[in-house]
Amino acid sequence: MKSLLMIAKTLMLSLLLTGIAWAQETVNINTAEAAEIAQALTNIGPAKAQAIVEYREANGAFRSVEQLAMVKGIGLVTIEKNRDRIVLAASGKAAGKVAQR
Repeated sequence: MKSLLMIAKTLMLSLLLTGIAWAQETVNINTAEAAEIAQALTNIGPAKAQAIVEYREANGAFRSVEQLAMVKGIGLVTIEKNRDRIVLAASGKAAGKVAQR
């Protein structure tokens, strides 16, 4: 009986940890600071995150996830790895200006 209880506890803990691992942090690349972008996205460090912010400030809000490829150092593979984490909601200063490239 004790072993059955131990198996049940182990199974519950495993399911809990699996659910936590599947939860992904999302980031709005049209409003987030560089530190938030670097924390939320895979293969995006502080320098690339800052490049995203600078591109956004110079060119306006991103209208598509694919526009990230316009940022130096960001390729399509990186975009695909992060597609589910990226949110494109314009607000504030970024909303008034939309990237046109």
